[in-house]
Amino acid sequence: MKLIGSLTSPYVRKVRIVMAEKKLEYELIIEDVWSDKTKIQAYNPLGKVPCLVMDDNGCLFDSRVIVEYLDTLSPVGRLIPQTGRDRTATRCWEATADGVLDAAVAINIEKTRRPAELRSDDWIKRQTDKITTTLEFMNTELDSLVFCMGINFSLADIAVGCALGYLDLRFEELNWRKKYINLAALYEKLRVRPSFVGSAPPK
Repeated sequence: MKLIGSLTSPYVRKVRIVMAEKKLEYELIIEDVWSDKTKIQAYNPLGKVPCLVMDDNGCLFDSRVIVEYLDTLSPVGRLIPQTGRDRTATRCWEATADGVLDAAVAINIEKTRRPAELRSDDWIKRQTDKITTTLEFMNTELDSLVFCMGINFSLADIAVGCALGYLDLRFEELNWRKKYINLAALYEKLRVRPSFVGSAPPK
């Protein structure tokens, strides 16, 4: 398999962590989707990463779709419960964490890709409010649990860890650890796992 992505994309990182936890082999192909020379549309018409090219040359895109598929490839370290309420709760954690990422990435694009005279402070504030409100929600939901789903490490923790890691990379000024102590305690466990260490974005 080949994974097309970038080293700083938190969505790509989520897929890379799943592949490491599942002990799946793959080739990472770095692609800059913002470059005029990008060929990402040949694999994903949406022009986004991550994109997984399977052994039969079929392509999957969107991190949530890709990790769903990857979890079926090996019984090693099941990350998504197969049925029932726990499965739904795990995917809800993932959707919530991805919502933080969506808002954070939107802010980063607004600040770095849009000309200064066209940037909207109202838009940035709206996205920032989404981040802080959701961090508060996740922090409360986590409470004193060892992992998001209780005692077992799952996709929920990977998604939350990728969101928190991206905030560290792009939004140090949020200083989220000080206010969200339950998330901080979780992240201290996650960031030393080999899968997180091996996928850490360059500073």
